[in-house]
Amino acid sequence: MNAPQKSMREQVSAEEWRLRVDLAACYRAVAMHGWDDLVFTHISARVPGPEHHFLINPYGMMFEEITASSLVKVDMACRPLHATDYPVNPAGFVIHSAIHAAREDIVCVLHTHTPAGVAVAAQKDGLLPISQQASVALMSLSYHDYEGIAVRDDEKVRLQRDLGGSSCMILRNHGLLTVGRTVADAFLAMFTLERACQIQVLAQSGGAALLPIGSEVMAGVRKAVRVQEAAAGGSGGALIWPALLRKLSRTNPGYDL
Repeated sequence: MNAPQKSMREQVSAEEWRLRVDLAACYRAVAMHGWDDLVFTHISARVPGPEHHFLINPYGMMFEEITASSLVKVDMACRPLHATDYPVNPAGFVIHSAIHAAREDIVCVLHTHTPAGVAVAAQKDGLLPISQQASVALMSLSYHDYEGIAVRDDEKVRLQRDLGGSSCMILRNHGLLTVGRTVADAFLAMFTLERACQIQVLAQSGGAALLPIGSEVMAGVRKAVRVQEAAAGGSGGALIWPALLRKLSRTNPGYDL
């Protein structure tokens, strides 16, 4: 049973409510795919408007029970802007606030600590070009060296520098991070990156020599992805998101409350 909370629908704009629904759905989709880590990772989204406000999870709720109304709106200093029974994790917000401050082009930041993601993050060579999924993720992938638990503001400038204009980042010894112009885009980027990491770990566990994808093929991936997105009438996230919401409505309804 989901943790009860008062509905926020009548207290926020229609645009913010749509964002809340998408972000709550993303939390539940992350849980559905087994990417959650109890309560210890975060997905954030920039609220429309000039105030630089953000939505993030109430620290202490499981991802599978988060709803649109339970999400906490905070300012850039991580101060809640409405009453909530839950705190916000300052360590999580260091990473998210840094990226939102540097990337006005993105709405959503998604960060995970999955076993496969951390396993690849612990490898010196990082993500290898050995699968179709990796070839897509490698189109826009950067790395950030581990500096310990992210509680220091001075790390923000290095997070911003290392992400640059990428959509995906591997936090070495730590986990995975993706960004997107929509919640759906950030989710799809994470799905692809996480799947690439799972495949790499499985391939390495077989003990046989790995077969890398050639550079000429890798160079053609970007063009192929653009052709696919054009055929779908927009970003890949927009294509998969309605189907994902339908699945959540069947298997774990209530995210839109």
